[in-house]
Amino acid sequence: MTGESLEVVDNPVEHRFEARVDGDLAGFLYYRERPGSLILVHTEVAEELEGHGVGGRLVAGVLDDIRARGLTVTAVCPFAAGYLEKHPEYADLVAA
Repeated sequence: MTGESLEVVDNPVEHRFEARVDGDLAGFLYYRERPGSLILVHTEVAEELEGHGVGGRLVAGVLDDIRARGLTVTAVCPFAAGYLEKHPEYADLVAA
């Protein structure tokens, strides 16, 4: 993925954040909304991009967006939960 730009955008109509690499859909993370919080449900990355950091960059982008909105997060998605465990800088976002 060197040289390619990855952008994370919210697609509220589909209830998911999307990772786009050079404009093409590379992965997505479905969520459910609760008052003051997002529940991260499922992360998926295009098979040809697995192992290239897309999933981690997607989750980080989602968490940065959640922080900017002043929300908390609950991760039921195993991938997102694992990311949160490995990145304590996002621990303040986790709903009690």
